[in-house]
Amino acid sequence: MYAINHSGHRGLEGLQYSTCATPQAKPGHVVIELRAAGLNHRDLFIMSDRSPQDTPLIPGSDGAGIIVEVGQGVLHLSLGQHVIIHPTIGWEHTADVPVVPQIVGGPSDGTLAQYIELPASNVLPKPEHLSWIEAGVLSLSALTAYRALFTRGGLRAGEHILIPGIGGGVATYALLMATTAGARVTVTSRSEVKRAEALRLGASQALDSHADWNDTLNNLGPVDIILDSIGQAMFPKYEKMIRPGGRIVMFGASSGDDLHLPIRSIFFPQISLIGTSMGSREEFVQMLEWVEKHKIHPVVDSVYSLQDAAQAFERMEKGEQFGNIAITMD
Repeated sequence: MYAINHSGHRGLEGLQYSTCATPQAKPGHVVIELRAAGLNHRDLFIMSDRSPQDTPLIPGSDGAGIIVEVGQGVLHLSLGQHVIIHPTIGWEHTADVPVVPQIVGGPSDGTLAQYIELPASNVLPKPEHLSWIEAGVLSLSALTAYRALFTRGGLRAGEHILIPGIGGGVATYALLMATTAGARVTVTSRSEVKRAEALRLGASQALDSHADWNDTLNNLGPVDIILDSIGQAMFPKYEKMIRPGGRIVMFGASSGDDLHLPIRSIFFPQISLIGTSMGSREEFVQMLEWVEKHKIHPVVDSVYSLQDAAQAFERMEKGEQFGNIAITMD
């Protein structure tokens, strides 16, 4: 089969379009012929951390396709079934939080290939209202957003949520899910184009990342929840706008891991700092039910062929996209 392999160099220089062995289904597993896959910033982080001595890896955590082989003992899936991939391996129940979630596309081979072999528990029926491309970009970002908003953040109708840095996959799904939940959504971006697109998708207001948010933020009242993927660079702003008793849900740290803040600014107003990452199979099922109930369609920024995956990653690395970047296997 053809696949995107990463080896020999750190970062995008290590990407190669090449042939490798087509996987076969072990007991309890299935083989999927992929129709589409999606890119995530996680892929960039993994490739930047790999050394030239590491064995080749097929990146990619999102994907959808058709089952072409069923391993011994698999009874709930069948040949020819249209399916979507749950990217978190071994996390069945929400309460059983792993120390570090194991995710398709590192350390195990991922979805930027014509075929992938996975445990049957990581494969579910594709939502019928989604195209192959839409289903191919859904899994990781939508699951992360769903857990952050509802399981960890406890978002309720009527609440005001701030989503800084709109444009990435998780932030975009969070916008779509929060609006369908009846929340008031404020987003931020440096890009006027991205702010306009967020308003089109249902955001109540869109602020310039470099502006003084307090000048306009309170048009919707104090912020109940902040969905943070940036980290230390934004925390000085957060403490000025979140209401007493509010929640800050953190799923990333694009500005760095170290965080310095006055502890009294947390315990006096009783702010909750909540960490989250990925999600369980239970939450993946709940997320798919939410997407189907509200007929949510992923925002697809652009579509590339498998052979042109390196160009797709370059677009993501530059932060040019709004929504998800898709890869097709045709």
